[in-house]
Amino acid sequence: MERIRVSGIIPMNDGFALMHRKNVQNKDISEYYTFPGGGLEDNETYEEGTKREIKEELGIDIEIVKKLYENKSEKFNQIEIYYLCKYISGEFGTGDGPEFSGNPKYASSGDYIPEIVNKDEIDKILLLPPEIKEKFIEDIYNGKI
Repeated sequence: MERIRVSGIIPMNDGFALMHRKNVQNKDISEYYTFPGGGLEDNETYEEGTKREIKEELGIDIEIVKKLYENKSEKFNQIEIYYLCKYISGEFGTGDGPEFSGNPKYASSGDYIPEIVNKDEIDKILLLPPEIKEKFIEDIYNGKI
């Protein structure tokens, strides 16, 4: 069965809230950016999972605006859903999810660093997955986001 991964695309301070991943072990790439998010838990809806993951990873509350993208990842056997979100409240960078717990289970996952990347810098960073980055940049330049 395919896993569902939900992610938030969150405009903040003339940029976007992203997760900077560094020192990742056991992967082809040890440093990259990705949209914050993760897998669904129990009977969560896609929207509930997105809100929970954003709170855990970034420490902020968001509102789902609309679904932007859907991507099928053969490599990870998962469907990835990307939502445009609106920042509501909370202090950015105060996430306390399991990836920040110091649990040895996450040691090979490297560092999770919440960052706001200026929209003019998005095309200069390694943002994964590349097929979503391409659509995202196009939507930024066309004023859709």
